[in-house]
Amino acid sequence: MSRLGRVTDTGVGGAPRARVRGWLRTLREDLWTVRADPLPPSAWLRWLPHGLVCLVAFGVTVGAMGDMSDNGHLSFGPALLIAGAQGGAVVLALWRPVPAWWLSLGAFFTGAVMLYRRLDIDLETYTWPWTAAGIIGLLLVLLLLALRVPTRASVAALVVTAVVTYGLENLWIRVDHDATGTLALALATFAVVVGTALRGRREARKELVEQTTLTAEERTRRTLLEERSRIARELHDVVAHHMSVISIQAQVAPHLVENPPDELKENLAGIRQNALEALTELRRVLGVLRSEQAGPGETPVGPGGGTGTAEHAPQPTLDRLDALVENTRAAGREVTTEINGERRPLPPGVELSAYRIVQEALSNVLRHAPGASAKVRLTYQPDGLEVEIVNSRPTGPASPSTGAGHGLLGMRERVAMLGGTMTAHPWHWDGFKVTAFLPETPPADPAPGTDRITYHFPDPEAGTP
Repeated sequence: MSRLGRVTDTGVGGAPRARVRGWLRTLREDLWTVRADPLPPSAWLRWLPHGLVCLVAFGVTVGAMGDMSDNGHLSFGPALLIAGAQGGAVVLALWRPVPAWWLSLGAFFTGAVMLYRRLDIDLETYTWPWTAAGIIGLLLVLLLLALRVPTRASVAALVVTAVVTYGLENLWIRVDHDATGTLALALATFAVVVGTALRGRREARKELVEQTTLTAEERTRRTLLEERSRIARELHDVVAHHMSVISIQAQVAPHLVENPPDELKENLAGIRQNALEALTELRRVLGVLRSEQAGPGETPVGPGGGTGTAEHAPQPTLDRLDALVENTRAAGREVTTEINGERRPLPPGVELSAYRIVQEALSNVLRHAPGASAKVRLTYQPDGLEVEIVNSRPTGPASPSTGAGHGLLGMRERVAMLGGTMTAHPWHWDGFKVTAFLPETPPADPAPGTDRITYHFPDPEAGTP
């Protein structure tokens, strides 16, 4: 018989004091800290780089127009068109980097040709073929180009720019001007290298995020499959027991009837043969589910693995709940139990699942809630069993967990297998509560998309039991 104990809810009695302490602790964590708090994403900040580029483009337009009009002696109309093309190329590079580069290169070539004819107006030195504003515009265009296009396209654009620049300088040579081709191409090469490096870094981070996401999904999927395999191995014993009973009853039944007819013997022999075949298939399935390397708490099987007594031990039921609770108390935790309703035998799958849920919940308390007490409540209802495990607030920080995170996932799979419902959520200021209802008779299949498992927190395995 299970030890009966009344569960008193200590969380509500000290609610005002606990709430005040919680507020003070939260205030201390908010104000007594040196943690970094980055700015949240906003639409206005997202457009800030575009605004800066447009401002620089305006400066390139004004600077190039003034330079070509005053120092290059170009008329206002051509100077405005060339300068507007250079500044417009910078803005266009935000959305269309390749056409922007062609526009910038065309404006440079046109301006260089028109300025060449006026280099002999005076003997003052004049920068040619690149103007100062044109070099700034070229750097921005090539940088924005290298950030978006493959490396080969950036290098090709740089090579074409170098060919046009040196072609102009070598075909038309003047003494009374400062050649700016070498400086422009050196800065352009630097801009392409920086843009290519930033693009490679961005792509590497994107691939890392994708790989991390895939790894997390694969880990979750593997954990789910491992837990389902574990449940299937446990249920194998239950199913095998029933099939063995069927086989034995079918073999004994003819001897319980005086002069049994041949048809009855044949039918009972067929039942026994089918049961034996089903047992054989179950053993084959179990061999597929078992791995050569046993998981935590399992006995190795297979060649060289050995077979221990744990492998052949019967699957636990609620009759062993007292021993489970005593083991938790032996670890230094206060655990109380309460059983409501008239206790009765339940289907083996229900009792096994209820035992495992309590076992995993108490293990989570030991791992994630140091110093916390726990309460286990079983309520026998007419249509099933309700299992509730509540732990109080921990007295210290939890140590890092090295487990695979099977706890709540395993509970969820067991409850879903029986068609039950489950909730898991924080309880009374840093406590935790798990409630599961296991129907005695599985209900009809729920409608597609119906979720019978509810979590009231983002990550059920992150830092809480």
